[in-house]
Amino acid sequence: MPPPSPRAAATRLLDQILGEHRQMADLLATGALDRLEAPDRARAQRLATQTLRGMERADRVLARHLRKPPPLPVMNILRLGTVELCMGGDAHGVVNDCVGLVAGDKRFVRLKGLVNAVLRKVAADGPAEWAKLRVPHLPKWLRAPLSEAYGAKVVAGFEAAHFAGAPLDLTPKDDAGTLAEAVGGIVLPTGSVRVHNAGQISALPGYDTGDWWVQDTAAAIPARALNAAKGEAVLDMCAAPGGKTLQLAAMGATVTALDISDARMARVRENLKRTGLEASLVTGDALTHKGSYDAILLDAPCSATGTIRRHPDLPHARDGSEIGDLIALQAAMLDRAIHLLKPGGRLAYCTCSLLPDEGECQVDAALLRHPGLAVDRDALSLPGIEPAWITEEGGLRLRPDYWANIGGMDGFYIAVLKT
Repeated sequence: MPPPSPRAAATRLLDQILGEHRQMADLLATGALDRLEAPDRARAQRLATQTLRGMERADRVLARHLRKPPPLPVMNILRLGTVELCMGGDAHGVVNDCVGLVAGDKRFVRLKGLVNAVLRKVAADGPAEWAKLRVPHLPKWLRAPLSEAYGAKVVAGFEAAHFAGAPLDLTPKDDAGTLAEAVGGIVLPTGSVRVHNAGQISALPGYDTGDWWVQDTAAAIPARALNAAKGEAVLDMCAAPGGKTLQLAAMGATVTALDISDARMARVRENLKRTGLEASLVTGDALTHKGSYDAILLDAPCSATGTIRRHPDLPHARDGSEIGDLIALQAAMLDRAIHLLKPGGRLAYCTCSLLPDEGECQVDAALLRHPGLAVDRDALSLPGIEPAWITEEGGLRLRPDYWANIGGMDGFYIAVLKT
C-alpha cells in the first residue's frame, strides 16, 4: 500500500488529536508519520499544526456555509482546506485534494459534493473574512487561570504568540556565530541560534555532524544557569529528549541522564550519538533514584502550557484535570532532588509551564519545607536576561510574548537553589 499524502496524514493526526485527545508528540513517537518520506513528514506535521492554530478562525469561516457540522473526519478535512485556502494556498489543488480525501473514504463519500461546494465558497470569500477575525483564544480551562495570574492584556499577547507559531531554535555545540552563518540564522541574545522558515531539519548544515541540536531558547537557559563545571557530577533528573543533557555534557560535566521512559531515553541515546557527547543513561524513577551529585537539573513533568506556540495540540488534547497531580509530583521530585545533592550543591528547577502553581509557588513552598535552602539570584545574571523577568522569590519567568518582534520564546520558569 502506498503511503498517504501529506494532507491525508495531517487529517488523520487531527482526527486523533481532536477525537481521541491524543498529543501529537505521542502520535509521532509511535510512528504516525513513519511511512512518509522526510519532506512529506515535515509537510504533514506543518499542515496539522497550522490547522490547529487557526481552527477557531476556520470554524467561524465554515459556519457561514454549513447548516450543521459534518462528522469529525470530514470537518477536519474542511478545517485543513480552509486554513490552507485562507493562508494563500492554491485553490484548485487544495479543493481537489480535499474532495479526493472524502471520496476515498466509503463512510463519507456521500459528502464529497458538500466538501467541494463549501471549499469553493471559502476559496472565494474566505481569505478576506479570515483577516477580520480575532486571534484564536485559549480554551477556558487555561485562559481563566492565566488571566488571573497575568491579566487579560498579557494573555492576549500569549495568544498572539501562539497563533504566530515558533521559528526553529538551535543550541550550538561550539560557536554560535559560525552555526548561524551556516544555517542562515541569527544569534539570539541568550546564545541560541534562530532560523526562520527552516524547512526539513535534518537537511540543515551540521545536522549529520552533530554540530547542534533543536532546543527552544528558553529551554536552553536552565543548563546555562546551573553552569556545570568540568568534571562535576551532574544529574539531569528528567532527561528526555536530551537537550539539557547535551548542554551539560558539552560543558564537560560528568552527566547522569535519568528518565522513567525507556522509549524516550532512546531519543537521548540517539542525540548523544549524533553529537558525539557522552553521558551515563539510567532508565528509572526519579523518586527512588539514589546517588550524590554536585548539581542537579530538574525539568519537572508539567502542564507544558508554555510550549503551545510549538505544540498547538496541547489545549485540545488536555483539559487541565491533570494539573493537581502534576503539582504534587513536582513537589515530591524537588524534595528528592534536594536529598540527592551534596552539601553545598545546587539545583536548577524548571518547568515549561505558564502557571505559577508549577513555578513560583513550587519554589516558595520548597523554601518553607527546607529551611537550609536558598535561591541563587546571581545564577540568573546571564546574557540576554532582562532584570524585569526576575520574580519576587528570585526565579526567572519567561513568557511567549517576550521578543515578539523576532518570534517569541517558550513560557518557562527557572530557579537555581543551593543548599
